[in-house]
Amino acid sequence: MKSFRSLLVLILCLGLVSGLVQMSFAQKYPTPSQYSTVADYKKATGKDIKSFNEAPMLAELVKQGKLPSVDKRLPAEPLVVMPVEDIGKYGGDWRTVTLGVADNAWFQRTVDYEGLVRWAPDFNTVVPNLAKSWKISDEGKTFTFSLRKGIKWSDGQPFTSDDIMFWYEDILLNKELTPTFPKWLTTNNQPVKVEKVDDYTIRFKFTQPNGLFLQRLATPDGMGLIVPKHYMKQFHPRYTSKEKLDAMVKEEKLTDWFTLFGNKNTWWLNSDRPLLFAWRPTNIIGSGPRYIWERNPYYWKIDPAGNQLPYLDRVVFDIVENAEVALMKALNGEIDMHSRHFNTLQNYSVLAEGRQKGDYRFFTTKPTGMSAVIVAFNLNQKDPVLRKIFNEKKFRFAMSLAINRKEIIDLVYLGRAEPWQAAPLKESAFYHERLAKAYIEYDPARANKLLDEIGLKRGPDGVRLRPDGKPLGVTIEIVSGFRPDWVDACELIKKYWEAVGVKTAIKPEDRSLFYSRKVTGETEVTIWSGDGGMEVLLEPRWYFPFSSESNQAPLWQLWYNSGGKSGEEPPADVKKQMQLYDEITRTTSFAKQKLLMKQILDIDANNLYVIGICTNPPGYGIVRNNFRNVPEEDFDAWLYPNPSPTNPFQYFKK
Repeated sequence: MKSFRSLLVLILCLGLVSGLVQMSFAQKYPTPSQYSTVADYKKATGKDIKSFNEAPMLAELVKQGKLPSVDKRLPAEPLVVMPVEDIGKYGGDWRTVTLGVADNAWFQRTVDYEGLVRWAPDFNTVVPNLAKSWKISDEGKTFTFSLRKGIKWSDGQPFTSDDIMFWYEDILLNKELTPTFPKWLTTNNQPVKVEKVDDYTIRFKFTQPNGLFLQRLATPDGMGLIVPKHYMKQFHPRYTSKEKLDAMVKEEKLTDWFTLFGNKNTWWLNSDRPLLFAWRPTNIIGSGPRYIWERNPYYWKIDPAGNQLPYLDRVVFDIVENAEVALMKALNGEIDMHSRHFNTLQNYSVLAEGRQKGDYRFFTTKPTGMSAVIVAFNLNQKDPVLRKIFNEKKFRFAMSLAINRKEIIDLVYLGRAEPWQAAPLKESAFYHERLAKAYIEYDPARANKLLDEIGLKRGPDGVRLRPDGKPLGVTIEIVSGFRPDWVDACELIKKYWEAVGVKTAIKPEDRSLFYSRKVTGETEVTIWSGDGGMEVLLEPRWYFPFSSESNQAPLWQLWYNSGGKSGEEPPADVKKQMQLYDEITRTTSFAKQKLLMKQILDIDANNLYVIGICTNPPGYGIVRNNFRNVPEEDFDAWLYPNPSPTNPFQYFKK
């Protein structure tokens, strides 16, 4: 609770600058955000694209005979991207920052997001990308992708089905390169089979229907399929002699060929690896104070005016020592667009005050987690008396009603959140209002009544008694040093629960101990964040016992994931949820998936298996006022590697 004093100061500061996040000249992303082909664009708008334009720096190379003309560099069917605000103009750098090699996620979020498919900006829809279209057949077991004819790697070589087959045959099926087969590429524990139909058609075949394959393919997981065979085969024993490989391994001072292969296939360690991105690296990370990417002359997307993208000439990552240095660069106007490291609540007021000097504006990043705090009673608790109490839904209803969410939001989250259960966000196609608002009101009188009804009477000291006559107490376990807001929220929850007669202790502990205790079912109550507010189907850990991250029922999830061979069999309602989710994975109809997921969430609303506190406060990023086509908000999640789904290749400078 010591941090509340500083937070209250921040509240006052934020009150002085309230509304600044809304003062943005940027727009919402267009709908649709793209058209798969020029023909699709013409059919939808009545407008045609008959010629193509290119950046002046590329036009000069064409003039010098160093580069083919733009119409020969683009594929037969380029993808048409709709700008957020305006058709951009060519030129300029995107100046941003990185903390070095360990910060490679920022590279993946900005310049590396080109798979067969991708997320539309709304995070609800999967749209074409390298694949112009796809067909699902055999009741969802077979996925056939049609690649764009004529796409070229950044070195001018053609991208074809052979590149996907190289990934499948020589990387995925090679035990030294892929010791463990990725679960998302299996059904019923059987691996996918990939077939080349022709140079521009590739087929994925599963033994069972795979209803989540497209969604998973749109996440960063799907980026690994795209590998340049013509370049990478020189580092593979199937195509290169042992003598040559050994010589290269020795030259690189490595111990084996598969480490060499991995390094050469990692573009931040190897700037020579051909790419299909809008920009390509000119150096490797760590070779200097800047990591610089320049436009890819063979990029395969255009805008509605026929301009080859990207608009910006370069992306320049300044390598900084820490977040404080990044903050200073932002305040000095040395960053064009960024939403990482320095964008904390504590720094918001400082950045707001420096807005005029730095000539930047704010944009909003919306976390996709549905709740900043998830309170999970261990429904598999080893103490049989506590287990019986925790599994009484009226007990969970009461403990939720006892929590003053408004006070937590005001004191811990600066008033920038909304009371919310563990339920999909409003922006999600799976939004479930009844679950989101179930038992979120602050009603200690009703909480006391429910606790009385289930026989938990108060003792002489006001503490309720268990059925065995012992005082009713619970221990909330929390990872120490991880999220200060969780500690503050727990202190308030302790106060609320003790007010209704439940003795509460808070136990901070090392993360490794926390994990070992929750997996073995030793915890009583745990605190974590609520993943899955938008990525509902891909991350349902709080909606039913889906994985080892389902803190509410470690033994039920084990039963589910072992096919009943381990763990404990759950009650009928939970088994029904598991059956419904299995059905979701077996259907490729999004409409049917929504209906099935609604039934899972209906059961949650009836039972409240976990307790949510509030939505996550919105985050923010900064963007220079002359840096355009940046939407005023995007989602913040790894499975939606923001800002990439907002199409950074259409950002430009005025």
